[in-house]
Amino acid sequence: MRQIVLDTETTGLDPRDGHRIIEVGCVEVINRKITDNRFHVYINPEREIDDGAIEVHGITNQFLEDKPFYKDVADDLLQYLKGAELIIHNAPFDVGFLNAEYKKLNGGWAGIDSHCTITDTLQMARKMHPGQKNSLDALCKRYDVDNSQRDLHGALLDAEILAEVYLAMTGGQTALTLDAGAEQSNNDPGQQHYAIRSDRPALKVIKANEQEATAHLSRLENINKESGGQCVWLQETTVSEPELVDA
Repeated sequence: MRQIVLDTETTGLDPRDGHRIIEVGCVEVINRKITDNRFHVYINPEREIDDGAIEVHGITNQFLEDKPFYKDVADDLLQYLKGAELIIHNAPFDVGFLNAEYKKLNGGWAGIDSHCTITDTLQMARKMHPGQKNSLDALCKRYDVDNSQRDLHGALLDAEILAEVYLAMTGGQTALTLDAGAEQSNNDPGQQHYAIRSDRPALKVIKANEQEATAHLSRLENINKESGGQCVWLQETTVSEPELVDA
């Protein structure tokens, strides 16, 4: 299972207003393990960046002057993405910009979703945590993912962080042994064992108080009465001695 966690930075908020992509960052996940196969590029957007956008990501017009145009990286990016499941936080934003860029190059462009499947982690988070904040920073706090280096938005950094968040949201990064550093076996690719965190605190055991225990016993006695003495929780299990048989 190949997944690509993707993020973009842009000159503004809406491609319909002529805004364009200035950075693409991608992280590959194979069988729920993050790999070193990344795709990262800065892009000259051939237009000015909005001041508000610069405040978010810190990328300036001067920095992008010598960077390639989108048409120069379009084929390599599409080949990297093709056939994968794209994991994106607030997918309509990034997909809208990607589609707009490719449409500029090819008037018959069918859309990125014709080459990839798309999973929106923002929609996932809203279903899992209704009524709560579900920004990437909020999810990092909720799932104990380190985002201390995220002073400004950056496509590759945000993709790396989102990969960790996505794995935590969906059950954690997996290995085929309890030792997360051990070699992964291919004997049973469908089998998944989750790495055990040694720093996880012991589960708290809360015992019933005297009042709760009395109420519980009373309830069992009522069940026993209604069932004609068939309440199994009140039946003592005994082990009978073996009978002695004369030879």
